[in-house]
Amino acid sequence: MLMEQTKLPGVLILTPQRFGDARGFFSESWNKQRMVDAGIDLEFVQDNHSMSAEVGTIRGLHFQTPPHAQDKLVRCGQGALFDVAVDIRKGSPTYGQWVGVELTAENGKQLLVPKGFLHGFVTRAPMTEIIYKCTDYYAPDCDGAVRWDSCGIDWGFDGSPILSDKDAVAQTLADLDSPFTFEATESVAG
Repeated sequence: MLMEQTKLPGVLILTPQRFGDARGFFSESWNKQRMVDAGIDLEFVQDNHSMSAEVGTIRGLHFQTPPHAQDKLVRCGQGALFDVAVDIRKGSPTYGQWVGVELTAENGKQLLVPKGFLHGFVTRAPMTEIIYKCTDYYAPDCDGAVRWDSCGIDWGFDGSPILSDKDAVAQTLADLDSPFTFEATESVAG
């Protein structure tokens, strides 16, 4: 598996190797032992799968607060999306900065979004499916959101996005009292 660092420490782009033939391909999208050997020791407990029918659908920017904060490993099962992580750890030298990557069914890339980061995406193709693993269970009382247009993200599209009611009224990044604090010793190894 190819692992690429991004400008945000802890946010990684993982590209699993694909083995193809005339039928298609096979890929191992997660292997705990290989990740541990690479310094990433995460225990995923929940897989999520969503489909967005229309191009320009934005889901996010979402997070879960402690004690149910989540690391996420995100990939695209069908279609194409632009996936984004934003640092919201108080005291972080990269607080408020974002990184984005194109995830498509064809490129097989995945984005590892650690606790303390917002996560969101915009669809680039109709009928786009996103599949992601989480290190904690969904907890409605710990659910949080930040407005998609309050972080300076270049989403790469013009026009009005398709949003959920929750995302349309989310707080701005400037109004967020983040429950996360940066610790200089933090690493992706959890």
